[in-house]
Amino acid sequence: MAVPLMQAVRVGSYVVKQHLKGRQKYPLVLMLEPLLRCNLACSGCGKIDYPAEILNQRLSVQECLDADAECGAPVVAVAGGEPLLHKDMPKIIQGLIARKRYVYLCTNGLLLEKKIDDYKPSPFFSWDIHLDGDQLMHDASVCQEGVYDRAIAAIKLAKSKGFRVSINCTLFDGTDPHRVAAFFDEVMALGVDGIMTAPGYAYERAPDQEHFLNRQKTKKLFRDIFRLGKGHKWRFTQSPLFLNFLAGNESYHCTPWGKPLKTVFGWQRPCYLLGEGYAASYAELVNDTNWDLYGTGNYAKCADCMVHSGYESTAVKDAIQRPWHIAQVALMGPKTEGPMAPEIDFSKQRPAEYAYTEQVEGLMQKITANAPSKRMTTIRRVKTVKKEEATENS
Repeated sequence: MAVPLMQAVRVGSYVVKQHLKGRQKYPLVLMLEPLLRCNLACSGCGKIDYPAEILNQRLSVQECLDADAECGAPVVAVAGGEPLLHKDMPKIIQGLIARKRYVYLCTNGLLLEKKIDDYKPSPFFSWDIHLDGDQLMHDASVCQEGVYDRAIAAIKLAKSKGFRVSINCTLFDGTDPHRVAAFFDEVMALGVDGIMTAPGYAYERAPDQEHFLNRQKTKKLFRDIFRLGKGHKWRFTQSPLFLNFLAGNESYHCTPWGKPLKTVFGWQRPCYLLGEGYAASYAELVNDTNWDLYGTGNYAKCADCMVHSGYESTAVKDAIQRPWHIAQVALMGPKTEGPMAPEIDFSKQRPAEYAYTEQVEGLMQKITANAPSKRMTTIRRVKTVKKEEATENS
């Protein structure tokens, strides 16, 4: 089982309670990005194209714990950037575990060997290693040779020390389903506890804009992969209904508030993938965002999105409403033959708007408007970050 039984019971109980209370918008996973800086520059990533002054910003331990308290989601995914570049990351993780949150620490694995002794195995903690396929696939995705081998070594090390380990596999246009199937077999043989997979989201700032999948290609790719995987006993950390959605068998609309993101900018509107503005608090994010403006069928930037951060929560809601359906899919696996579910109507979606420059300028103004003492703190932080990065890369 990819998700431990106790975690499944606790999260399931939380979801049922939200429905019994009649709560329409509730968080399932808090996406927490304490920094945006990374030690890789992946071709499909749109999260690191910021001025150095912004990349040098960090959420403090207290800010991270406050975000958790505001949100109250049972699961926290700590991402970035590369979270292990944050010197206080062990304290952040310890604080979340102390609150009995189920924490996934997302990392490319490059620093795991150096940092692993700062963490202890816990039923509330799992490493989530970024691996976009086999050696050739992954090293091409991250634009650096040797990263795959280091990630595999990190997985083996973490498993040897008693940690739970999952992988996060993002797939792009041109992916060979046979190679993906062989890769899934390989990581299962390594003892990985679970696989999280999804098509890449078309970040507008990503260097490579040619290899993002559209919806039809996504559905065909995942049907081909799941067909090859029948009988292979792959363990996924995702809902069977979300996997069924990837294979084109569910007509889901996204639930963007299900996985809210807190970053150095604030609470990101409307979702983890799409930054159209920021709220000062979680309550403001939920209550003051015009959700009808976003989502597949409503907004051009969302047209091809089939990513778990938007649709996993929809699948969970469907599981509560149709328990017999998830039981059937869990038993039989995603359907890989026959007609697909009807597609969402795109005829009324509004055109894309672009706010990147305004957002960057706004944050830069906040940074430069600091009092002199805070400026000195920022300068010292920048010097510390540069020193840390020089040490990490040596």
